[in-house]
Amino acid sequence: MGVTGSRPLLSVVAVAAFSLAAGSVQAQTRAETLRYVTGASVNTLEPNVPGSTREAFAVSLSTYDRLVSFGRKQLNGKWVFDLGKITGELAESYEVSPDGLKMTFRLRKDAKFQDGTPVTAEDVKWSLDRVVTAPILGKAQLLTGSLTSADQFKVIDPLTFEVTLPKPDKLALPNLATVYPIIINSKVAKAHATPEDPWATAWLKENTAGSGAYKIESFKPGEQVIMARNETWNRGTTDKSAFFKRVIVQSVPEPATRANLVERGDADIVVDLQASDVQSLETKAKLKVISTPQYNSVTFVSMNNQIPPFDNVNVRRAVAFALPYDDMFKAALFGRGSPLFGATWADGKPTSGAYPIPQPVKLDLEKAREYLKAAGMPDGFSTTFSFNVGQASTAEPMAALVKESLAKIGIKVDIQKLPDAQMSTQINEKKLPFFTEGIVAWLPSPDYFYRNFYTGTQRWNYSSINNPELVAIAQKARFEPDAAKYEEDGKKLNAIHFAEMPQIPLWQPSQDAVMAASVEGYTYQFHRQVDFRDLNRK
Repeated sequence: MGVTGSRPLLSVVAVAAFSLAAGSVQAQTRAETLRYVTGASVNTLEPNVPGSTREAFAVSLSTYDRLVSFGRKQLNGKWVFDLGKITGELAESYEVSPDGLKMTFRLRKDAKFQDGTPVTAEDVKWSLDRVVTAPILGKAQLLTGSLTSADQFKVIDPLTFEVTLPKPDKLALPNLATVYPIIINSKVAKAHATPEDPWATAWLKENTAGSGAYKIESFKPGEQVIMARNETWNRGTTDKSAFFKRVIVQSVPEPATRANLVERGDADIVVDLQASDVQSLETKAKLKVISTPQYNSVTFVSMNNQIPPFDNVNVRRAVAFALPYDDMFKAALFGRGSPLFGATWADGKPTSGAYPIPQPVKLDLEKAREYLKAAGMPDGFSTTFSFNVGQASTAEPMAALVKESLAKIGIKVDIQKLPDAQMSTQINEKKLPFFTEGIVAWLPSPDYFYRNFYTGTQRWNYSSINNPELVAIAQKARFEPDAAKYEEDGKKLNAIHFAEMPQIPLWQPSQDAVMAASVEGYTYQFHRQVDFRDLNRK
């Protein structure tokens, strides 16, 4: 069914669902309820579970606390997270030793879990032990900050906790503010652990044991989450509980329906509309539209470097010069973002050590055919091209153009539109040969991008590139104190990236948050989702 035919029906269904949810508590007023619609879904309450969606991350930020959180700053007049400012969340204060090897956290005396029990350093110890020990997503993330072993975590007294590092690492403290190192009520979790599941991961997928701003009222995986305010939570920026009494997060797959809902006032905020709908709503000037550059994000076309024929560098280069970049940028984003193609590199060398930087690629079908011939495949081949349904508003028009253009050089493409969780799982299992996705560096720096997205076997090495020289340079750069040498390392990494062409950076999109005029406090966050704790209604 097309957009025109589906929009009214789906809107009625979504509105009805909202009405039922809001009606379950008679005293609840519309002004006190925040309604958020998303094209993807919340598939787990435990952000560490492989396959967790960004929407699940957003819920976990509200239901759990961490030791620390990122501050915020203004960028071109818009509020964005501030990596350079780490503030206490469960930690009332913290200090880093002069040699950079110890971090000491003093917990809030009044911090309580949602069942009323105090948060202690023992809970922090158990929670962080879990992140670095259990086979969960946080293990690889905390590795980027030299947090790898339970031996590094020590309880000093009930309200004092210490972290020891093997060497000074500027990413250790920021890592504790990411979505994974949630502080869990260890007594509750242990009560639901089993010999096969000593960290209670299965139970935590559908239950929470946190101290966060919101409690889970109901959870229908893949459909809807309703959260009620935790009245005792006082860790907001104004040192009081969150503004909204209730938050409803609902999956509404059709982007036109999400636009309809927010335009009619049946939803309060949405961040994943089609660019065309954003432009239309912006023109009407009835709603508030905040467009923020995703400066820590890259959208790309990726090829699995370990699966034929994409294990051949000339095949990857052929694809890179067969993409209709300008048409894709206009069709997917209506030009709302920063392109990462069409650059000119003097002498073929990177112009900067930053990441990402625009690459010297453009549509050149003749050059693409030459690369296919060099790969021994002059007649092309057949493959699938996948994207997830949660990104359909941008990926679908882009995929159609990819298919059309690659057909001109003999590459036959079958487009696969996969459910968000299935896409995530297949990426995790390295099964997709050719697809589009986005990467986000929660702690953006060139070495962080390269170490996380272009080395090893972890989930985030989408292309499965295995280049020993790239690995060695990225690891060296991680602890390089000299700015000039760090810049040179970045240029070397960028040169290898272009030569190997493991994936093709396309653009950095703007994040368009469309919200009711009454909603205030929106901040662009590192995980590209709404932090419900930031918001209020004037």
